[in-house]
Amino acid sequence: MANTPSTKPETSTSPARLADDTAQGKTTIASSVVQKVAGIAAREISGVHALGGGVSRAFGALRERIPGAGTSATSGVTVEVGEKQAAIDLDIVVEYGAGIVDLARAVRRNVITSVERITGLEVIEVNIAVNDIHLPDEDGEGAEESNPSRVE
Repeated sequence: MANTPSTKPETSTSPARLADDTAQGKTTIASSVVQKVAGIAAREISGVHALGGGVSRAFGALRERIPGAGTSATSGVTVEVGEKQAAIDLDIVVEYGAGIVDLARAVRRNVITSVERITGLEVIEVNIAVNDIHLPDEDGEGAEESNPSRVE
């Protein structure tokens, strides 16, 4: 992508970008908005267990334990936003048994559709990195049933 100074994509920490300029006023969209939309759209696809690598998921788990901190909808999502275009990078963890290639296509399609519909920005690419596979027994569910206590 050839970037001119006026259309160079900005990273997720960039200020709001101009999305619309009319005689009645201007509309700007912060890159964090694009990040959240992309993260929510990715999580909507069945087979996506989580977003983010091991470190970002660990920080997310800590953040959830802090009262008032809430959850991070942007973990595992990086965006570059220009005046009219956006590029998105996702780090995902898939459920065991999901077809990774088909899942990535579905995630990409949903992210592009959602971001373009909600923000009006053209999504030029969505890069997806699958960092891990979630196994059903990793949640600790059923651990007590498979390893019953020796004492009552």
